[in-house]
Formats: sequence, structure tokens, C-alpha cells
Amino acid sequence: MSVNDQVLIRTLGIEPYNPTWEKMQAFTDQRDDETRDEIWLLQHEPVFTQGQAGKAEHLLATGDIPVVQVDRGGQVTYHGPGQLIVYLMINLRRRKLGVREMVDIMERSLVDLLAEYGVDAYAKPDAPGVYVGDAKIASLGLRVRRGCSFHGLALNLDMDLGPFLRINPCGYAGMPMTQLAQLTDMPKMDDLMQKLIDQLVGKIGYTQVSHSDVLE
Repeated sequence: MSVNDQVLIRTLGIEPYNPTWEKMQAFTDQRDDETRDEIWLLQHEPVFTQGQAGKAEHLLATGDIPVVQVDRGGQVTYHGPGQLIVYLMINLRRRKLGVREMVDIMERSLVDLLAEYGVDAYAKPDAPGVYVGDAKIASLGLRVRRGCSFHGLALNLDMDLGPFLRINPCGYAGMPMTQLAQLTDMPKMDDLMQKLIDQLVGKIGYTQVSHSDVLE
């Protein structure tokens, strides 16, 4: 079995932001062409992350929630418990995927996942992410280094949306945010995560999947 066909799924629970970000960077810097891809699923303790294009005026009243300047694309967003984070450490060069193709895979995976729960969602070509009506339900932000991606997506499930009012989400003043719990009965987290994994694995094209619940 070629390493190109393999992916390791790590399910990690609730993690602080900075150590996880540092481990993503280290994994990407240390990997080589024989390193299998990894997908991490987790939630974060409350944090605002400001992407490389971020502008200070989009931070309105962050209060006691820390702001971290990060190396992904995009503007500012919020992460907190009740939001599913998926980090995609994919060797795009080995899989012959461009960045736009990877973003499209993330968006289509989320749209198809939400459709399984009866939620009609869509992607906008001019504003990366996934939307329901006028409200945003998922944010995307990737970084590519040495032909490999890291960072990924954040899907609002059942969380306190209040902190989004302290920023201009993704640089858009007054952008409404929504979450799955406001749109349908909340499914079991394990079932939802497995459905999203199935969407991503199928669309990227892996044939061998292994699992871990620890981050080495």
C-alpha cells in the first residue's frame, strides 16, 4: 500500500490552541515524502486567531479571550468549545492537489455533511467558508509549506456564538454566524465526526485509514 493512499485520523478532544499549532508546524517541517498524511479532529479552548491578512480594526472588543497571530490565510475568527476543528496535514504535491482544489474539497465535504442532517448549505466563490442562508456556519483557513497543507476548517456545532460579536468575523463587519444546534437536533458528536471523516477521506481519495486518540 502506497503512503499516498494512507491517512491517520487523530481524535483529540479539547486542546489549548498554541501547543496544537506548534505541533502542526513541527509535523509539517519534519515530514518527508514517506510520511503519511494526518487529519486531526478537536475542539479548542476559547481563542481568537488572526490570519496573515488580518487587520487590527477587525478586533472590536476581545476582552479576556486571547488573540493569537497565526500563519494561516484569512482574517480573524473565533474558536471555542462546541466548535469542531479539523486540521488537514496533507502532502498536496504528492496527491497532485492545488490549494484551490483542497479548499473545494473542504467546502464540498461540509456541504455534503450538513445535507445529511437536512441542512441546505453552500459555499461562496468570493468568501471561503460554508453558509446557511445569510449566516456563516464554517470557516476555512489553510497554510501550505513545502507542498504540504496545515490548518483547516472550523464547523460551528453547539457553542457560545457571543464572542463572534467581539470581532468582524473573517473581516466582514456584522456577519451573522449560525451553528448546527440552531438548525436541527444535535447528532452525537462521534457520529458527526465519522461522517465528516468519511466525506474528507472519500473526496481526497485515501484507501487505508487508521485512527489514534493521542497527539505524539
